[in-house]
Amino acid sequence: MADPILPPGNRGPVRLLAGLEALDAPAQKIGAAVRKIIKPGPAKEALSGSWLGHPLHPMLTDVTIGTWTSALLLDWLGGDDAERGAERLIGVGLLSAAPVIASGYSDWADTEVGNPAVRRIGIVHAATNAVGTSLFAASLAARRRGARGRGRLLALMGGAAMGTAGYLGGHMSFAEGVGVNRTTFEMPPEGWTPVLDDGALGMDETRCVLADGTAVMIARTDTGLHALSDHCSHRGGPLHEGELRDGTIRCPWHDSVFALEDGALIHGPSAYPQPAWDARVSEGRIEVRRSG
Repeated sequence: MADPILPPGNRGPVRLLAGLEALDAPAQKIGAAVRKIIKPGPAKEALSGSWLGHPLHPMLTDVTIGTWTSALLLDWLGGDDAERGAERLIGVGLLSAAPVIASGYSDWADTEVGNPAVRRIGIVHAATNAVGTSLFAASLAARRRGARGRGRLLALMGGAAMGTAGYLGGHMSFAEGVGVNRTTFEMPPEGWTPVLDDGALGMDETRCVLADGTAVMIARTDTGLHALSDHCSHRGGPLHEGELRDGTIRCPWHDSVFALEDGALIHGPSAYPQPAWDARVSEGRIEVRRSG
């Protein structure tokens, strides 16, 4: 039987990294430090892209990667007159790297707990990016000392490191689902579906039920019955284990807050609202159906 933490397919380098248990101890320490520094609140929401509607990190990487790629093209295709432009582009890339690093660590720290593959691949992704950034910084320093040839070679090595990091980042996004709305691929049943006896849900209580295989959180408050998809759109946390307060539910994993009425995002770090369900009592049974 295959090791369940290893990613599928024939991606040898990724499978190798995912199995390196030696990476766990340093990665766990770094993840804990990141969560201690970037706590729930406005800064966390800004870095997570709650205001944007999707994660911020991938969009920011375009600036850094784009400027450094352009500098490499000028180095090798632009001729002697392109040196000043390449130097400026490397400088812009270095300035843009700080928010890229902060948002990337914020996203990774929310995911590495309980997911060994993401923990291990993510820390190597970060380390490889650090190597690439250092090489571009060294390239800029060499150019300013007049060592253009050395600067070009250092930038080329930095580009190779960034390409490797991009490969690992792509794996985490598209194979591991980091940053993806965890409710996107739900397949809710059509029409009303009975899920629970009415008497089994008390006031100010929540339950997780299955509506033809889709996990749904139902809650009873003084405003009536409410239902949302149970897996948090951020990282899949169980909303039914969260805290009910003032018409909202707070995810127990990363403190995203959603409105019970319609699933609207009140506070991040989630960048997505939570799918809402209609709920009613019919013949002593609670029934649900996906809203809209």
